[in-house]
Amino acid sequence: MDPNRFVISDAMWERLEGLLPGKVTDRGVTAADTRLFLEAVFWRVRAGLPWRDLPSGFGNWNSNFRRFRRWARDGVFDRLFEAVSDDPDMEYALIDGTIVSVHQKATGAKGGLTIRPSGDRRVG
Repeated sequence: MDPNRFVISDAMWERLEGLLPGKVTDRGVTAADTRLFLEAVFWRVRAGLPWRDLPSGFGNWNSNFRRFRRWARDGVFDRLFEAVSDDPDMEYALIDGTIVSVHQKATGAKGGLTIRPSGDRRVG
């Protein structure tokens, strides 16, 4: 793990830290190294690999995956996106559907069309 290759600068971290769950002031458990978790999410998106291939330097892959799912469900990433969407330094860290590849099974590669067109070919 080379921290020099991480995405989140100290200045950006100061902006984001207050928006994230797991702070000392929050109810429940205080999160362990939230900044490293965000770096793990960015690494995974950039590499395009499964969670199971997450380098061990980021911690247990399954713990990171479960935390990611929780944050996605709770809208944490939506809040982060809103906070950094106007910052040109983060433009390469944001993703959309144009750069994310879909697994072959999600594209309907095998089996063809499952909805059959009706027998009525008239155009109304």
